[in-house]
Formats: sequence, C-alpha cells, structure tokens
Amino acid sequence: MSHTQDKASALKQGVLIGVYLAVLTALEYFIAISFMSVTVLTLVAVVKAALVAYYFMHIYKLNEEHEGGHDSFEYKTGTNRLGLWLFLLSDSFVFGGLLVSRFNLLGLERPHLNQLLGLAVTAVLLLSSFFMNRAETSMAHGDTKGFLNGILITILLGTGFLLGVVGVEWRLAAAEGLTASKNVVGGIFYMMTGMHAFHVLTGVIFLGLVYRNGRNGYFTKEQHWGVEAAAVYWHFVDLVWIFFYPALYLIGTLS
Repeated sequence: MSHTQDKASALKQGVLIGVYLAVLTALEYFIAISFMSVTVLTLVAVVKAALVAYYFMHIYKLNEEHEGGHDSFEYKTGTNRLGLWLFLLSDSFVFGGLLVSRFNLLGLERPHLNQLLGLAVTAVLLLSSFFMNRAETSMAHGDTKGFLNGILITILLGTGFLLGVVGVEWRLAAAEGLTASKNVVGGIFYMMTGMHAFHVLTGVIFLGLVYRNGRNGYFTKEQHWGVEAAAVYWHFVDLVWIFFYPALYLIGTLS
C-alpha cells in the first residue's frame, strides 16, 4: 500500500469510527427520552468505549519491540509509553470511584440538567477526538499542515466543551437550585463534571504545547512521541465522558 493510500485508509477508518460514535450517542439520547432502560444504556456506553479503545487508544503499541540501547529513541518512547499508560490506569480509578459514588449515593435518580446541551457538548467532544486522530495520522505520514490544522480544531472543540459544561451548564444547574452545598445530588454533579473539566483543561494546555512544538518543527514523521502522548491522553478523557454522559444526563428519574 502506498503512502497516500495508507493515509487515506487511516483517515477513512477515523471517519467511520466517528460516525459510529455519533449514531450510538443519538441512540442513547433516544432510549433515554423514549423508554428508560439502564441495561441498554449501559450496553451502548460499553460499545462506544470499545470503539474508542479499539481505534484510538494505541495500547497495542506497548508490545512493540525496541531496537537499540537505552539511549535510543525507540527505547525511550517505549518506556514513556508504559509510564503514560500506568498514569492513565491510576487516573481511571479516580473516575471509576466517582462513577461508583454516583450510583451508590443517587441510585436511579439523576440531576435536572439541560438534555440538549448535554447532547451537544458530548457531540463536540466526540468530534474533537476525530480531529485529534486526524492530526496524529497526518503527522505519522509527514503532513505537517494537516497535523497543525487537526490540533488547532481539537483545541477549539475542547475549549467549546469546557465553555458548554462550566460556562453554561453549571450556571443553568445553579439556576435550577443545584448547588454543591445543598444536597448530595449537587455534590456528585459538580465533582464529576469538575474533575472531568479539569482533565479537559489540562488536555487543551497539553495540545497547545504540542501545537507550538509542531509549528517549530519539533516533530517528524519518524519521531513524534509528544503527538502520540497527547492523542492517547485526549482520547482517554473522551472515553471517560462516554460513561459520565449517560450516568449524569440519561440514566434514572429526575431527583
């Protein structure tokens, strides 16, 4: 397969995965407003997570063999990759604990939130993962312009997600009387969305540094570990929201 065909195939796969995620998100919303089935919603969320993990998360690269000594780029990349995944594993316990706390404390109750806004910010975050994958794929094929454009769009979409959740949803929730000090529902809502928003913010900052380094010619087709690390982190944050979205917006009756 030629260089151009290989890149086109990778981008086509990204488009297909993005379409699947969008369809599954719309299905979640339809199930929630039509007939409440926690089992089906959970199943859809797991399928979405599996799609992200399959195509975006790069965990298979942990098995790559490293050539050269400890000073080689391949060896350093391999150890950095392992360190990143260990960090994400530890971070997943934090998010997992929040998810367990949500169901343990609230059961099948959920906060009164803006459903259309929740669907919109979820779509924005899923779309950002597509452009992040496009940016990484472009760099892997030596397309610096495509890489920079993809990173920039991802940053803008990530910022849009933050504004939607922290700037709009938090204000709407407060207007509905949902506050962290009032009851456990508010505490869970602000803790889950706040912790996730913090990770999105750090991801946006990370992407900003990667964008700057990319413009300065720091990355090449053969050596772009920073781009891969940013992509894995960003997709991890996306993966977390795939579970948080139905847990906060769709599952259960209004409290």
